[in-house]
Amino acid sequence: MAFVIRDRHAVVTGGGTGIGLAVARALAAEGARVSVVSRSILQRPDAEPFFRAQADVTNDDDVRRAFEQCRSANGPIAILVNNSGIAESAPLVRTGRAMWDRILATNLTGTFVCTREAIGDMVVSGAGRVVNVASIAGIFGAPYIAAYCASKHGVVGLTRAVAAEYAGTGITVNAVCPGYTETEMMERAVAAIVAHTGGDEERARERLAQMNPEHRLVTPEEVAQAVTTLCAGDRTGICVILPGGAEA
Repeated sequence: MAFVIRDRHAVVTGGGTGIGLAVARALAAEGARVSVVSRSILQRPDAEPFFRAQADVTNDDDVRRAFEQCRSANGPIAILVNNSGIAESAPLVRTGRAMWDRILATNLTGTFVCTREAIGDMVVSGAGRVVNVASIAGIFGAPYIAAYCASKHGVVGLTRAVAAEYAGTGITVNAVCPGYTETEMMERAVAAIVAHTGGDEERARERLAQMNPEHRLVTPEEVAQAVTTLCAGDRTGICVILPGGAEA
């Protein structure tokens, strides 16, 4: 059966900018009561009426405290979008343990911690939606981002495992796997390519676009639309690749 987003409490992690902000806006447009959890709370001049809580998603106590604040403001959690993530690049032999641990902790462990904290509310209500923002790097490999690929492959695996565990409960768990997306994170990737190659920004952007399906960049709004579609539907355990919408 279709899941009604209106009047449900949706928590979006990493919702201050980029994909997370687009998702928060899209869910609000569908009538959800939106809480945004992020490492830092940005003061935006056009601030939407979201409840905001601060947390490091790698820290169990931070997440527990932030989610309790979200519940106090907006009620039991019915939708969780795990979007918090970081990206760093280096050749394998220069990928230090600190970088590896930092990326795995934020992208994979953070997704686990937040899901574990929210899913009890969904069990009690008999319905819920979890959508994890993974990456095309969670489906395919790429050079110089071993830690990032490993973390996002882990998110895909976690998505499928939790989907299987909660099958038949009214809770669905899915993932979106966008390619390079027009965000601040991508702009940092463009700057790194320009610095490394000495080329121009436009050529760097085209290089990244060619690595995506359909050979174009993704917009945050496309990702947000995919997230809301997964929330409204009843399928579980699927990973939607963007752009294009293929399933993996």
